[in-house]
Amino acid sequence: MAKPNKLNTIVSNVYKLPEFMRTKALSTLFGKTVKYTGTTGIKVEELTTNRSVVTLTNKKSVQNHIGSVHAVASILIAESATGYLIGMNISDDCVPVIKTIKADYVKRAKGNMRAEASLTDEQIKLITSSNKGETTVSVTVTDADGKEPILMEMVWAWTPKKR
Repeated sequence: MAKPNKLNTIVSNVYKLPEFMRTKALSTLFGKTVKYTGTTGIKVEELTTNRSVVTLTNKKSVQNHIGSVHAVASILIAESATGYLIGMNISDDCVPVIKTIKADYVKRAKGNMRAEASLTDEQIKLITSSNKGETTVSVTVTDADGKEPILMEMVWAWTPKKR
């Protein structure tokens, strides 16, 4: 495996903190780096090189006109969960870019939302061994009832940073 990038190293250090502090530390880190996620109140519950769990509380500031989490906020947690995973694996001399987002809303969401994303060992090998490429990141978005109100597909690309 390639050497850990800066983000991977920082997240590894967060995991040295007591367990009760990790979600707050990870959420603050990403909320200050990616301001919009901090504004919406996204919580990073878990982040490793192959798995990411992100949650969003159903509160007034992220609700739509019927009181559930807004459609775009649902996409945001899926984009965040998948993007953080790509960020954990790409080389420091590369930049991740979302290429495709597909969202099929199949039922009304109820309550808080959770996005769980994962990468296979093969995907991690591809990402860590090349400075340019793309992959579809698996993500499942569930509501408070454990139902999947939105079916998502996220394709991420990475390319060398311009100097």
